[in-house]
Amino acid sequence: MNTISRRAFLQCTAAGALAAYARTVPPQEPEMKPADIEHRTFGKTGLRVAVLGFGGSEIGYERTDEATVARLLNAALDAGLNVVDTAECYINSEEQIARAIGHRRKEYNLFTKVGHWIPDGKDPSWGWSKEGVLASIERSLKRLQTDTVELVQIHSCDLETLKRGECIEGLLEAQKQGKTRFIGYSGDREAALHAVKLDVFQALQTSVNIADQQGIDLFLPIAQEKNMGVIAKRPIANAAWRYDATPTEGYHVEYWKRLQKLKYPFATGDARKTSGPNGPVGTALRFTLQQPGVHVAIVGTSKPERWSENAALTRPGPLPHDQHQAIRDRWKEVAPPDWVGMT
Repeated sequence: MNTISRRAFLQCTAAGALAAYARTVPPQEPEMKPADIEHRTFGKTGLRVAVLGFGGSEIGYERTDEATVARLLNAALDAGLNVVDTAECYINSEEQIARAIGHRRKEYNLFTKVGHWIPDGKDPSWGWSKEGVLASIERSLKRLQTDTVELVQIHSCDLETLKRGECIEGLLEAQKQGKTRFIGYSGDREAALHAVKLDVFQALQTSVNIADQQGIDLFLPIAQEKNMGVIAKRPIANAAWRYDATPTEGYHVEYWKRLQKLKYPFATGDARKTSGPNGPVGTALRFTLQQPGVHVAIVGTSKPERWSENAALTRPGPLPHDQHQAIRDRWKEVAPPDWVGMT
């Protein structure tokens, strides 16, 4: 039986937060045409990516039925999204993606991750070995029904594991074999900083949001200087402002506690219920996409029509300078040293 740690489970399920919030938000905009979604060049890879990407954890961990997944993913592609991000530990997410949109493979960039799949009889450290990484990639390709993916990412290993380098050797070998076009690191804190400085990876996936700004100062400037493709995870801080009392699950708890101290006007009191680009979801998402070096924000939803609505939230573009600066200034004023990136 394959094993996944509780920590890995929390990492892999956090992307469903936007979906949970989206189900409570009424439609605001008519359906958009694909051309209405901004596209950016994904760093040195040269890939052109829509600023919104699909996060595949929810469909795996919620065991979403295949008909819904097919509608959801095809609607995402129809709306102009062209990044699908998943991982080997998202239960059967890779297989669901293949069945739903495998026939449209040329229309999207496919990203997956390695490190948390541990076959029976293997020690957890095997997932970070060269052998483990290569085996995981082969498994993912079979599940995704493709010969190659655009990006494989090391999935939030710690700094010491990253320094040992075996997992990187596995990625480099897979890249050499043509199993993946590009390689990256998915994680936060000092490990992300180390990964950015290595000059090995072409991409970084990391937490960037109104309640998680450590990376904006710690390593995003370096990533931008090195022209890395940057994927922002948890772009709306799990919509933690929607809770009236302390939540009980995963990253929602920490983000909620932070927001109670940050007291952003748009995420406090009745303003929490405001919809549209200037509401809390729109403001948070636009803030994330406004950070220098960020190319795509991974979001989730369980309703196909939400893709065009989520895209509409980004239509006005960056927040006004004063509003953006107020969010950054408030973070610097309030955030203690232990408000680190949520891996």
